[in-house]
Amino acid sequence: MAKHIIFAAIKYEQSEVVMSRKIELLAPGGDVNAVKAAIVAGANAVYCGLDTFNARNRASNLSFDELNGALRLAHEYGCEIFLTLNVVILEHEMGALFKLLNQLVNTTLDGIIVQDLGLFNIVKKHFPTLHIHASTQLTTHNESQIEFLARIGATRVNLSRELNLNEIKILTDVAHKCDVLTEVFVHGALCIAFSGQCYSSSVSVGNSGNRGRCSQACRDEYEPTAMGNKHPLNLKDNSAYFDLPQLVAAGVDSLKVEGRIKGANYVHTVVDSWRKQIDTFVQTGNLIEDDSSLYKVFNRNFTNKFLQGDMTKNMFTDNPRDHSFDHANEKSNAISVVQIYDAQQELAAEKNDIDLLVKNKTACLDISKRELRFEFSGQLNQPFTVTLIINDKHDNTLAEQSTLQPQRFEVKSQMMMQAADKSIVDIAAIDKRFKTFSNANFEIMNMDYSKLGSNLSIPFKELARIKKQVAFLLNEGKYVIAPVELPKLVNHPKANNDITLSVLISDIKDVHLCDLTKGDVYFKLPESFRTDNDKYINVFLEHPQLIPWFPAVLIGKDFDEAVRLLEVAKPKLIISNNTGVAYKAVQVGIEWIAGPLLNTTNSYALLTLQEDLNAKGAFISNEINKPQMRNIKRPNNFKMLYSIYHPILMMTSRQCFFQQTVGCKKPRIDASCMLSCKKETTVTNVKGISFAIDKQKGGYPSIYNHEQFLNMDIVSDFADKFDEFMIDLTDIGSGSKEKLDKAELLAYFQNLISGQTHAVEHLNSMVKVQTRQQYVEGLNS
Repeated sequence: MAKHIIFAAIKYEQSEVVMSRKIELLAPGGDVNAVKAAIVAGANAVYCGLDTFNARNRASNLSFDELNGALRLAHEYGCEIFLTLNVVILEHEMGALFKLLNQLVNTTLDGIIVQDLGLFNIVKKHFPTLHIHASTQLTTHNESQIEFLARIGATRVNLSRELNLNEIKILTDVAHKCDVLTEVFVHGALCIAFSGQCYSSSVSVGNSGNRGRCSQACRDEYEPTAMGNKHPLNLKDNSAYFDLPQLVAAGVDSLKVEGRIKGANYVHTVVDSWRKQIDTFVQTGNLIEDDSSLYKVFNRNFTNKFLQGDMTKNMFTDNPRDHSFDHANEKSNAISVVQIYDAQQELAAEKNDIDLLVKNKTACLDISKRELRFEFSGQLNQPFTVTLIINDKHDNTLAEQSTLQPQRFEVKSQMMMQAADKSIVDIAAIDKRFKTFSNANFEIMNMDYSKLGSNLSIPFKELARIKKQVAFLLNEGKYVIAPVELPKLVNHPKANNDITLSVLISDIKDVHLCDLTKGDVYFKLPESFRTDNDKYINVFLEHPQLIPWFPAVLIGKDFDEAVRLLEVAKPKLIISNNTGVAYKAVQVGIEWIAGPLLNTTNSYALLTLQEDLNAKGAFISNEINKPQMRNIKRPNNFKMLYSIYHPILMMTSRQCFFQQTVGCKKPRIDASCMLSCKKETTVTNVKGISFAIDKQKGGYPSIYNHEQFLNMDIVSDFADKFDEFMIDLTDIGSGSKEKLDKAELLAYFQNLISGQTHAVEHLNSMVKVQTRQQYVEGLNS
């Protein structure tokens, strides 16, 4: 049976590391067969999704009945099951979400994986028995983000996969102080973009990664770049197979394998390899040096460069397809046609052996419903008795099915049956109450009334008590939790009827725009700061009318410098796309508004931001359309904002987009790259559409759509809903686009807000390459 591994007195780097904690091997379960394969391969836990609310829509996923069967099977093997609810939730889905949560609390589920901040609010208030794991989609990479997630109910955090081992150790130490576990991806596909911050799929047709519908633009073919690459955004797969000692030393609690859209053979091979590696290391302090088994199933070749903090150009591969056959050729030094044929045939045979092995090991595993029989008995002046007989159709642990023994339970009434006067407890009354046990876990095969006397009665209240006790027994010793109604939220009015226009800038030379508007002017800060440099602190001290705008990603010393800016500059208000910065702002008494990159799509997310992080307002996500935002309800004394004009960010990366496009003399990213590099280029897909690659000094490399976002319709559609509309007048992401007169643009947008109809014509003539497709398409379900 799989079980948590307990470390004790293992050697690492010539020093004794004594540990008495658990480390978990967490496996993907994209379908029932993959779940079974993970369990028999030795996974301590499996994460899987249903056909709704999960970030792998392309996986087969499980039905609710299959989930319950998987829970029974996994728990027989000492394995846990976590359910992925790791997408942003739309307002109209709240009823279906509550219905699902009401079902989940009455299962033996071990945890749910969550992205949407609103779901934290819902679970904490209404479903507190569910354990919440913060998804990688939350882009968790600094200590205060972990403190915030702990505050809103997270028991575990999946750290951003771009982090290095030292950063992981620092964050794990913080997490453990907050009684939160950490989880790290150790094997499988790498996104080049920060998870949760990739919008490439949603820009045109709504297939958002934040809804589990990523179209994998990073794997797409593009026109050959100057460096001759057709897949310039494609990273090798991650493998930390030989980094296990450092992960253990960092205190990581869970090692996560990616692969819910891969099959059972892949899952079994990878999990089995990792199980053996972990067990060998625990028992001997040494590692298995042979990782050849990992190359026999789907892979894009492997890299561990993010973990090692050594981001080189060889993290990329220009082939996004399976490398297993290429590796077989390399392993055999196959050059001639005959040699290549032999190598391919040998690997094909090995793949066939894997298939047979997995099928044989999982053949006896069954997740079908258990058979349930009821016997009802009772005579005059005797207790009413319900006998439950539970039979598993298959034995999941023994080969001989004949060894199966039914389970029998009895529940008796606390009072004797009496002769009926008016209230007869007849077969129809019993049947009505007990047939509901034919559900996701049980199939009722028979209800036997042959031993029950006629014309007898017990109070219906007692019958209800018996049913409750039966439910307790059938629910593995857990009382059934009554369903929770979807609460009706109040849509509070705006503080006043005015709509203001705010402006975002990123260059101090644009500060004169403050004199041209009555609205707020936000100053966009970079993702990286020079240590102990007061450049940006002085910007706000010298121009107190400017409001700091913090980015979504702030790691290590850059987060520390952002916090120092808060403490020294002491702005009255900030906009933050990072909950860690917001958490620190609240601690020092600075008001804040949630930025658009926090992916806010529903009323409950607004409540989380207000109630748990004291936010004064929030930008509503630009990924959703008019119907999807119509019924979002404003909390009391809370501002709602929306960006109506901006470059469309498609993805942001910790890696370099220039190495594979225009080239770079540096073999790896070093400390000066973030602060000093300023480049721009384009990539063009096979449809002939070009996208701007932009790298600002102090910023991460980012890719932007060829069109600017311009949504003038929302100004008339939702004048009653929004307090503020924003326009982004930074040069970031503009690439080769025509530079527009910012003062003129600002004037026309002010005319638009004030209701002057000619402003639409002027803006359309100025912003020639534009789209509002996200507002039209929204997020697909």
